[in-house]
Amino acid sequence: MTIKNTPLEAFDNLPDYPFEPNLMDIGDGITVYYLDEGLKEGPVVLLMHGEPSWSFLYRFMIPVFVEAGYRTIAPDLIGFGKSSKPIEQSDYTYASHLSWMTTWLDKLQLTGINLFCQDWVGLIGLRLLTAQPDKFSRLVVGNTGLPTGEPGFPEALLQW
Repeated sequence: MTIKNTPLEAFDNLPDYPFEPNLMDIGDGITVYYLDEGLKEGPVVLLMHGEPSWSFLYRFMIPVFVEAGYRTIAPDLIGFGKSSKPIEQSDYTYASHLSWMTTWLDKLQLTGINLFCQDWVGLIGLRLLTAQPDKFSRLVVGNTGLPTGEPGFPEALLQW
């Protein structure tokens, strides 16, 4: 797999984004960038973005959670924001995203997670939760769906 990484300098001077960078190698040359703000011993809020966004989406929410006493974590999924970007479209599968996020989450060794996931990443977040429910305390899901497995797409999605 060929991977590109956007130079972190390309993100210098972003408005309202004063967060400390965190990088984690999850193997195969892939790096997950994530924010990890607040007390490291506090309850955890995990914010998972959708498309076409990245952790920048949560820049106004993170300080609110931190002020309320939560350790607040927001990853950039692979291919987004400051995380690694495989260059072949075929590298971006549901199974790959699930594997990448599972490895990242396992390495963080979190418990008591309050998960917020939205958009298509809701499907990844929900799988993380159901695979390891003992790591999670609460779930908030926004603008996502639970596919039935039937072929085809809903008309609303096709119109979009």
